Amino acid sequence: MLQFCLLAVHALQLAGAALLSPGSCNFEDSACGYEWDYAHLPWALHGEGHYISVDTSYEGEKAVLSSPELYSEEWSCVRLIYQIATTLEASPGPARLNLYLRQEGESFDRLLWSANEPSDSWLIASLDLMNSTKKYKIVLEGEMGQDKSASIAVFEIKITPGYCIECDFEENHLCGFVNLWNPNVNWFVGGGNIRNSQSILPKDHTLNSELGHYMYVDSVYVKHFQEVAQLISPKTMAPMSGCLSFYYQLKQESSIVFTVYLRDTTGFYEEIWKTDSALSADWALAEVDFNAPYPMELIFEVAFNSAKGGYVALDDISFSPVYCSNQTGTPFNPAAAGCNFEEGLCNFYQDHKDGPGWSRVKVKRNVYRAGDHTTGFGYYLLANTKFTSQPGYIGRLYGPTLPGNLQFCLRFYYALYGFFKMSGTLAVYIFEENHVVQEKIWSVLDSPKGVWTQAEISFKKPMPCKIVFVSWCKSFWDCGLVALDDVSLSLGSCQAADLLLPNPGECNFEKDECVFTQKKRGRGSWHRRRGPTPTSYTGPKGDHTTGVGYYMYIEASDMVYGQRAYLVSRSLRGVSGKQCLTFFYNMYGAGTGLLSVYLKKEGDEDEIPLWRRTGEQSISWLRGLIEYESDRNYQIIFEAIRGVSMRSDTAIDDILFQAGPCLEVEEIQFSSGYPDSLNEIEY
Repeated sequence: MLQFCLLAVHALQLAGAALLSPGSCNFEDSACGYEWDYAHLPWALHGEGHYISVDTSYEGEKAVLSSPELYSEEWSCVRLIYQIATTLEASPGPARLNLYLRQEGESFDRLLWSANEPSDSWLIASLDLMNSTKKYKIVLEGEMGQDKSASIAVFEIKITPGYCIECDFEENHLCGFVNLWNPNVNWFVGGGNIRNSQSILPKDHTLNSELGHYMYVDSVYVKHFQEVAQLISPKTMAPMSGCLSFYYQLKQESSIVFTVYLRDTTGFYEEIWKTDSALSADWALAEVDFNAPYPMELIFEVAFNSAKGGYVALDDISFSPVYCSNQTGTPFNPAAAGCNFEEGLCNFYQDHKDGPGWSRVKVKRNVYRAGDHTTGFGYYLLANTKFTSQPGYIGRLYGPTLPGNLQFCLRFYYALYGFFKMSGTLAVYIFEENHVVQEKIWSVLDSPKGVWTQAEISFKKPMPCKIVFVSWCKSFWDCGLVALDDVSLSLGSCQAADLLLPNPGECNFEKDECVFTQKKRGRGSWHRRRGPTPTSYTGPKGDHTTGVGYYMYIEASDMVYGQRAYLVSRSLRGVSGKQCLTFFYNMYGAGTGLLSVYLKKEGDEDEIPLWRRTGEQSISWLRGLIEYESDRNYQIIFEAIRGVSMRSDTAIDDILFQAGPCLEVEEIQFSSGYPDSLNEIEY
């Protein structure tokens, strides 16, 4: 068994252990109210080394450690000092440490952070907790993986009011700030009454004392022109905007460039501050407006031109949610630039000189033409020649004005029907404020499939701009139908958004079956699939999430009439109050059977029926909504029954569990036979 580096542990002991804030623990002589789940592997407390650990000496997959109940209406920072030790350099299933937030009234824990990198010494993770009025617990989960000699240790958990990017550099872990190592110039810890050539300042700013600490970089070992030292903050884990302040000293004999940057997850640098003075003999205050709507790092960078350049010292980095410049107004809300067209065009509009190129339409449930993407029976936009006497058409849909110098991710769904020529079918342009075309950022490349397909585009422009959806067709004989729905805009690049941790209680089956298992696996069970089902005239053509992803379905040709397949959730935590379950289902096929949803409470023999559909419903994915309550642990069960013929494939996708009542309620939760309006299509 690999031994943990105990020397590092002693460096982490904090003065005043008795003053630890609620939820904090350095594991010196107790677990501070943290409890482990006896259904899993045990944690071992090592008082002599001041850490708690779990290893593979016991049989089991994971160990769970939960904090006492906590409450804080202030923004907080959780710092976790940990180590993962392993004997395998590259394991197909490495040991992993996860940190969850368990909020009051939630059936699911929210994953805040996860790591699996092994190391021979301790590492630090910093996580922002946004202010909330709900009580919560911190839950640590150690997954042992496939390494038979893996160990996971936690040396300290510290929860403090404030932001993780704040630091006075008085503690040994430096608040998670790290120096980007350079052979010649680096940031060092100064102060602490260490009398050496590198401690260049007599007093720090925090304590105004020789015993205080600060960070500094000097030019003594510079060998090349433009040598650079970087000090990198922990990554912001929640949207932040306000005033960043810090104190610095600068002495230069030749040119020094001291700059502060923001760096996003794609590696893009944005300069937010640069020193404008050649000399600062005393600690000087710097303040700068700071916007981090998506995960970012602060980088304090010093560039030297010679070995006699001088030095820069840094101390007391702090943050306030109030802008330094007293600027007013609310931050840009990206939700205002999205629309599902259920209540109108939202903040989108058309240029009347084009004519009615885009029309808002609704298709009732039917077995010939797909409905909208939002619910399967709501509104969407359609561009075609039906609404004009012209031989062709052009439709431009303008979005609201977007602020400049922000990274955006645009997502929307489109479907194409019956085009013979694809040129101009659908494209997205960036227009400047005066409606001058700036550039085309996306256009359709694939052929018409009649499936709602998701497109995503990352863009960033220095000046305010608008997104414009353009569809045009010159000849009636070449024109088909272009459908557009569920336009959404978020801050940050789409690639960065894809790296974000999943929402709790959400399952789109893209990677696996999530929290669901099967009572019995075999040909007559639920299958995970992408694309159309093998049998014609039944089942979906693609999934609901992206149009090209995965869903779960039953293959009727492998089953007999009346055969059942069960998809069962793991045990979910019971909470008081209403819960909302949303999912999408596809019941297309002349012989379609039944789809039912049940609630099974812990300790009960019988399941409680919540929802049922019988027979063919629509060619579209339809949204299902269920409101339920359970103060005991419970399971949700999806039951599909094969119908009278092989054309009875039934599919589900995009399951979402949410705390609180449903914002909308389905009119009918139990139905049999066909709806009255099955084949009506209305524009």
